[in-house]
Amino acid sequence: MESKLPKRKHPRLKCYDYGSLGAYYITICTYNRRCILSKVVAGRGLTPAEIQYTEYGKIAEEQLLLLQKRYPCLEIDKYVIMPNHIHAVLILSHQTAGVNPRPTISDIVCAYKSLTTKACRKLCPQEEVFQTSFYEHVIRGRADYEEVARYIYENPMRWHLDKLYTK
Repeated sequence: MESKLPKRKHPRLKCYDYGSLGAYYITICTYNRRCILSKVVAGRGLTPAEIQYTEYGKIAEEQLLLLQKRYPCLEIDKYVIMPNHIHAVLILSHQTAGVNPRPTISDIVCAYKSLTTKACRKLCPQEEVFQTSFYEHVIRGRADYEEVARYIYENPMRWHLDKLYTK
């Protein structure tokens, strides 16, 4: 008997080693894209928009930065925690002696989502924090990196134009 559900597209590049050294741009969305992580407050005049974290957003940032201790080969280069999603540039910079197999981007994101959800559930035990999976882009070259970095920086200012925007 065939399933009537649509076949899920595998979001990762085939034949690519996501544990290899390099820079990765990731986006993690909240469950049902609920605005539970932060609030974007419009700036006045030349003042840029400001992000105000919720309790969940504070936990999300803390856990994101703690990943660098958990995975010494990882550097969190740029990030922004928006109301219903997180953008980050993760850099796998060197191999750690004694770590075998080395972690992949999926391993790192899975650990992040699990640890963040566990911490958030201390505030609300039944909370579903993140959607299944995540979006990624392998950063290829300086121009690609600069475009991603600019997007992350400008994301709060362009929140009302974002495809993930909800009121």
